[in-house]
Amino acid sequence: MAVRPLFIPNEEFVGVTEKLIDFQWFPGLSASQKKRSIEALHSVVHKLGYKRVLEISSKSEIELGVNLSAFNLKIKTRKYGKEFTVETAFQGSKVFERGGPYKDLFGLDSRAAKKDIRLKESGNLVGFEFFGKKFPLIPRTYFYDWIYINALHRNVSLSDEVKSYQCFTDIEFNPKKSINCQAHAVALYLSLFNLELLEGALESPESFLRFTKEHYDNQRRNIGVQDSLV
Repeated sequence: MAVRPLFIPNEEFVGVTEKLIDFQWFPGLSASQKKRSIEALHSVVHKLGYKRVLEISSKSEIELGVNLSAFNLKIKTRKYGKEFTVETAFQGSKVFERGGPYKDLFGLDSRAAKKDIRLKESGNLVGFEFFGKKFPLIPRTYFYDWIYINALHRNVSLSDEVKSYQCFTDIEFNPKKSINCQAHAVALYLSLFNLELLEGALESPESFLRFTKEHYDNQRRNIGVQDSLV
């Protein structure tokens, strides 16, 4: 057995409801084993009454879910005209005690950026810096959510498709080991959109934090875990 969160957009106020789902786990790294685990997870979710659930990861059986993976979803900066994935933007923005941000990671693919040895050898993570804008570690998922939701909003075809789903999963996200999650970010995006607050929230990083502050105050993440994306 395994436990993974189900992320549900709140419709009455900004935020995400997380339900921990117990389901049968199929061990192994093969795509077929991941598929079986996802099917088992979604089977439980369906029994809870949620029929439109989307797996968001590179293991998703639905193309939309694969495209929404942080390894694939791209963001293009308006000011500099540069394009890179959410994953490379996240990794390349990390600031450590003894180095960073390592902006050269923006030029790598997602997997290469995540595996860069400097991310392991530069001491504790102390914050983020994205094109001169600094972000704190607290709230724990603030920077990741901000950059992911900006990327999703600018990919109109993807953001339109995702609006037909009720809730989201990420089979690779283990809340005991990681903090940031793409499925959570999508659910938060929909909460802001459904409450007609999205445009205001994306005016600036400060606006985003102001609109989401109550959600982050209520959010629970293991503060002993280094920020990462599995």
